[in-house]
Amino acid sequence: MSEKTLIDRLFEAGSHFGFQKSRRHPTVKPYIFGAKQGTDIFDLEKTSALIEDAKAVLKKAGSEGKTVLFVGTKDEATKVVKEMAEKAEMPMVVNRWIGGMLTNFAEIKKRVARLEDLISQGESGELERKYTKKERVVIKRELDKLMFNFGGIRTMKKTPDMMVVVDPRHDSIATTEARDMNVPVIGIMSSDTNLRDVTTPVVVNDALQSSVRLVLGELTDAYLEGRKEYTPKPNDDTRGRRRERTGAPRA
Repeated sequence: MSEKTLIDRLFEAGSHFGFQKSRRHPTVKPYIFGAKQGTDIFDLEKTSALIEDAKAVLKKAGSEGKTVLFVGTKDEATKVVKEMAEKAEMPMVVNRWIGGMLTNFAEIKKRVARLEDLISQGESGELERKYTKKERVVIKRELDKLMFNFGGIRTMKKTPDMMVVVDPRHDSIATTEARDMNVPVIGIMSSDTNLRDVTTPVVVNDALQSSVRLVLGELTDAYLEGRKEYTPKPNDDTRGRRRERTGAPRA
């Protein structure tokens, strides 16, 4: 028996179902095969071609050692986004997008530094030695809030080179900030989303977890495949720190 094609797997995952035709954004029209009982049906041949384009972009990013931020805060996506980001060893936002996460990254880094400091103090026992029980309760609340908001980007030392966003319409603030900062966005998006909001669109069912898992898995594997070809330069970290100090743009 021959191996199933990507189109076969997309069909089995329900990736071909869009939203009601009344919710369709005009930019998505070229990717619609037809409608069934008022629901848009995606042309999976075109969807698979979009996936291959996105995979090529991510493979190249991996081969160049680029940092890719995975974003997906709606319930259907968070578990899969977290799983794939961890697989790729990349930062993620799965709970809530904090305004300024890209456009005011200097301030965000201060919050991440505070998070790291509290974790370090907790691990070393310093919190137990320095603070009363009542004070530690307050600090624990602060730690939990910081971890919820910034735990996924603890390893992100600079503005990401690229983002993968599941449902850019839901996380519109993230995609708006990315455009403002010239950060390319690969968007896994359904028929209700403006394709112009992202750099590389993947038009597909973004509400079914099976569909999101299939597409995001393909993209993550492409990034990891490219990462195998990456050879870090001895001065990469030094250059990154110098850029952050001077505010010089990324190459």
